[in-house]
Amino acid sequence: MFTRASLLRGFSFGLTSGVITTLGMMVGLHSGTHLKSAVLGGILAIAVADAFSDALGTHVAEETENEHTTSHIWGATICTFIAKFGVAITFVVPVLLLGLNVAIIVGVAWGLLLIAGFSFYMARQQGEAPHKAVLEHLIIAGVVVALTHYIGDWIGTWQG
Repeated sequence: MFTRASLLRGFSFGLTSGVITTLGMMVGLHSGTHLKSAVLGGILAIAVADAFSDALGTHVAEETENEHTTSHIWGATICTFIAKFGVAITFVVPVLLLGLNVAIIVGVAWGLLLIAGFSFYMARQQGEAPHKAVLEHLIIAGVVVALTHYIGDWIGTWQG
């Protein structure tokens, strides 16, 4: 069922989406609430709901291309779910074990390490300069972290 192409499709999408959405949720909820329970709930919601959502999105996108076998489509779907869920759930560990401020820093560092490592690997596999891909993907992740931080701050000022 799992071809190399379906594994790569699902894993690459699940990993990057897992990191970006989980970091955005963590940082935004932390900035807006400063509550460990809110951040933990957000991570778990991402791990379940967004993993299913991204898996279904991958499934439908692969079907619409009308050029893949059913086993490829299901392989990509399942790999997307496993990668997204698996990556998102790793962010629970620092939140459970550390103070929230430190856990957010550790989570951001962990997420950026995952993005950088996978970007480096993919660039090398494609014969491209790794530094360009790593920098590009880290900048995008940094923008997400910064925007969600400031959105959380803004939401945190609301009364009511």
